[in-house]
Amino acid sequence: MSEKTAEEDKKRDIKALVAIIPPATQLRRRESSKVKEKRIRVRLKPDVKEGELHISPSLAQELDLKDSAELSVPGKKKMRFKAILNEGVPSGEVWVNEEVMKERGVADNTLATVRGA
Repeated sequence: MSEKTAEEDKKRDIKALVAIIPPATQLRRRESSKVKEKRIRVRLKPDVKEGELHISPSLAQELDLKDSAELSVPGKKKMRFKAILNEGVPSGEVWVNEEVMKERGVADNTLATVRGA
C-alpha cells in the first residue's frame, strides 16, 4: 500500500507543477502588441524638404517613431528620413520630397513599408 501512496504523491506533484504554468494565450498577452511596421502609400510633395518624411501623429505613435523613420519600397533600397509629425497627413500615407523620390525611381502613390529607424 505504501507504493500506491508514493505514486499518488508523485502524480499530485506533477499536477501542482502544471497548474503553475500559465496557458499560452496568457503568455501571448504579455508580449508587446505594438505594431513595428505598416504598409502605407508614399505621396510625393514638392514642399517637403529633402531628407524629411511627413507622417501623421497617430501613425507615428502607433509605430513608436521618435526621430527618424525607415521607408522600404519593394524592389528598391531602404531609405532613412527624419520624421516630421504633420496633422495634415492622412494616417494611411506619408509625404516625401518629390525630387528625391523621382531620383530613386519611386512614383507617386507607391505602396511602401514604414518602420522606426
